[in-house]
Amino acid sequence: MIKKTPGIGLPDTIITDRLVLRAPDMTDAPVLHDLANNEAIHAVLARLPHPYTREHAVDFITNLARTENEHAYAITLDNALIGVMGLHLANAEIPELGYWLGQPFWGHGYATEAARGVLQAAVAAGFSTVSARSITANTGSVGVLLKAGFTQTAQGIDDCGQHKGVCVTHFLWERQT
Repeated sequence: MIKKTPGIGLPDTIITDRLVLRAPDMTDAPVLHDLANNEAIHAVLARLPHPYTREHAVDFITNLARTENEHAYAITLDNALIGVMGLHLANAEIPELGYWLGQPFWGHGYATEAARGVLQAAVAAGFSTVSARSITANTGSVGVLLKAGFTQTAQGIDDCGQHKGVCVTHFLWERQT
């Protein structure tokens, strides 16, 4: 089930077999802080600060999650937050998928399921192509993207941010006609 957001075209809520992806809200702040304040998650993400404070969680929810350039979803399982996934829309022609799951939820197929839901919503909003990238050594994330239907397009050394000098794999997903 997909409920659309006026103006943006992407839905407010996405429901998959096991998950509900919805707009992050202030009730998520304590769990968001607890899950994201993890060195293992920080090590593989380009834009997540560490330590991740309660103030970071509040700022993400109130100022960053839903903007002109970002459309983030709280990934929930049985009404409990387990991670975040969203589309970065700075390049409106090809949005970029980004995500993370709390470490206790790795290896259960939740990220792949959520990605498929977001990709379906992107198609419904008129996007036919979505990009993504992952640290090449992050085999879990690479596997998620491949299972969700992405194709590896390039590999190289990142030249900016906290991953400067790290090998990154770029992916592209294209709607099948």
